[in-house]
Amino acid sequence: MAKFESPYCPECNEAFDYPAPPPVDRRNFLRATAIGAAAAAVGGVTAVNAAPSEEKKKQVNPAEDLVRELYSSMKDDQKKKAVFDYDDKPGKDGLPYRLHMVNEPLKKVRIGDVYTKAQQELVEKIVKAMSSGDDGYYQISREGTWDGSNRFTNCGALIFGDPTKKEYAFVFSGHHLTIRCDGNFTDGLAFGGPIYYGHTPYGYSADNCFFYQTKAVVKLYDALSGKQRELALVKQRDKGEAKEHKESIKLRKEKECRGIPASELSKDQLALAEEVMRAVLKPFRTADVDEVMAVIKKNGGMEKVRFGYFPDGATNPKAPWHFWRLEGPGFVWNFRVLDHVHTYVNISSKLS
Repeated sequence: MAKFESPYCPECNEAFDYPAPPPVDRRNFLRATAIGAAAAAVGGVTAVNAAPSEEKKKQVNPAEDLVRELYSSMKDDQKKKAVFDYDDKPGKDGLPYRLHMVNEPLKKVRIGDVYTKAQQELVEKIVKAMSSGDDGYYQISREGTWDGSNRFTNCGALIFGDPTKKEYAFVFSGHHLTIRCDGNFTDGLAFGGPIYYGHTPYGYSADNCFFYQTKAVVKLYDALSGKQRELALVKQRDKGEAKEHKESIKLRKEKECRGIPASELSKDQLALAEEVMRAVLKPFRTADVDEVMAVIKKNGGMEKVRFGYFPDGATNPKAPWHFWRLEGPGFVWNFRVLDHVHTYVNISSKLS
């Protein structure tokens, strides 16, 4: 489990429309090849069985090349501030800093305090390359505001390991954000480890740049029958689960996952479930989407992914759930809607 460092956040301490995809055949949706359709929303379909060539990776996903360029441009005094060992200082849980999720610059090292203007522009190019084009960058940057970080230079960008060698990770972090790229090594971890994203505006408001994700989930719920809704609603969260940063990314055994599984959905409902997958994956580059899909396939396929809705006493008809979650073997995408968005993602083919 990743470690989450939770510094003071004023908002956290106080009590787009997208067209629907065409109908999809039930069998095809549940097969791993159909999951590739979700990737179409972020730039194209790539077969999960086909490993892209190194040349194709360079052409389509230049983030890793840009990280190496950034590293090569850094002086020794800069590296002392922003480059650390790959397994730097594991905490009590045994996890290194590169796998921590934070609500501020990791290690409190700000971009503006380390990098030259030219290097800052290079860091921005890396983050854009980790996004699904301009629209993805718009969401990751929270409409260019960087949320409570207020500006790009108040965020953090650290390198763990040597990008010219096999193992390394570039970690970009700030208020309501921790994302990384790690060279797409075949380590069974999508996104190189757990990620975190959010936005301060009220979760059920169109002002929140991730509201379209919740709209897709609402649309699926509205299409469920009464019996299906009974399966989908999760009225009791686990003890301690309110401490979302610890429990929300917990990878559960299949029998412990909650919500309605995709295998229980009709043909029309599966089309809406695909729309949900398209929505949550939309901000991220194709290479990361392919990793997500490969893990889902290895862990048993889309039919094992469940769609769970978590109400509590703070909800009402216009804001029906506190959380919603996609969950399956080695897969959790936990989205806290109220009172503003916190999303925790953990996807791994390592089920033990």
